[in-house]
Amino acid sequence: EVLGLGDRGLAGVMITIPVRKRPAELPDCLTSVAGLDYPKSLLEVIVVDDGSNDHTPDVAREFGAVLVDSGAVGGGPAAARNRGASRAGGQILAFIDSDCTASARWLRELLPVFGDAKVAAVGGWVDGMHEAGALDRYEAVMSSLNLGRRTMSGGAGGDTFYLPSCNLLVWREAFSVVGGFRSELTVGEDVDLTWRLRDAGWSIVYLPRGAVRHAHRNRLRPFMKRRFDYGTSEGLLQQLHPVRGKKVPLPPVLAAILFLIALTVLGFGPLPLALASVLVAVDALATRRRIVRQGMNLDLAAILAARGRAAASLAYYLGYHLLRYYLAPLLLASCLYPPLGVLVLLVLLGVATVDHRVRRARLFLPIFWGYYFLEQLSYGAGVFWGCLRQRTFASYRLQLRTN
Repeated sequence: EVLGLGDRGLAGVMITIPVRKRPAELPDCLTSVAGLDYPKSLLEVIVVDDGSNDHTPDVAREFGAVLVDSGAVGGGPAAARNRGASRAGGQILAFIDSDCTASARWLRELLPVFGDAKVAAVGGWVDGMHEAGALDRYEAVMSSLNLGRRTMSGGAGGDTFYLPSCNLLVWREAFSVVGGFRSELTVGEDVDLTWRLRDAGWSIVYLPRGAVRHAHRNRLRPFMKRRFDYGTSEGLLQQLHPVRGKKVPLPPVLAAILFLIALTVLGFGPLPLALASVLVAVDALATRRRIVRQGMNLDLAAILAARGRAAASLAYYLGYHLLRYYLAPLLLASCLYPPLGVLVLLVLLGVATVDHRVRRARLFLPIFWGYYFLEQLSYGAGVFWGCLRQRTFASYRLQLRTN
């Protein structure tokens, strides 16, 4: 049985699993792979051992996987994946991590995307493996491995859309052309790979299906350390991909309204809030005139509601960026000027509440706030350390567009 993938014609899929000292997790991963709803004649499973000194290699042999030595001790998952890919016989390389399990229709639901010859890689839904603990439920929706419930795609351009390597299928020829993963990267290697595929002229696609379940870090210290580690990759990634940046549209009137509201919270009295109210009224009337000139008719209340939603959306994106990159210095500055602490707290609660609702977190909101605070603090500290190490702080630059 062969899936119809356009001119490529699927000859086979090679699943690569990098592993180091995970004898307890690997059996679940290999059991799930063995249960895939996919012709066994078209599958090859390779486990790349990265210098384990326990019985992890024995587990791989017991399950009938091809065992490959990475050639290093702790060389990292990027180098291990490259080692496995070099043994590939199929046209599609499928990557999953040893602390993950694949749904039965993992390949069936993602592979048809390769029917478009422009697609070099596709990623799928990453769910949490456990849900008993509060941190499990937080990670299930807030992990950077979970890209959300909307289908997304990206080609050439300067945005930061990427696919995580724990649930990643790549056309072998494209993988070879760009040189595979950068083996020197220990975090952010999947970001780098999918950006290079896009820069080379291909597109990448994310689908909220083809699920893989990941055993997220469900203890506080490993959770914070992992967020810190992720943050450290930003400095190097910015050097490797200077065209990639964080872009936020900044309508001048809405930005001015938010700024005036912030001034009131910061203790500058009621005048800024009064000016913000005047701007809201002027903006709504001007918007209504433009709509009328275009031959449409909307009442003022509907326009005010729409502009309010636009302002709230802008506040979310700006607030998220402040929390992600500047939380620690903002907290220090708040010790010197307490009204700033009030503003930071309001931004934190507002942004976190939006994410809690949009991500549909099954977690008591105040607990979600607490984890959210620790995540932003840990990630921001990692970004600073990584940028300091690379001697570049371009990651902090927010590209604002006024049109």
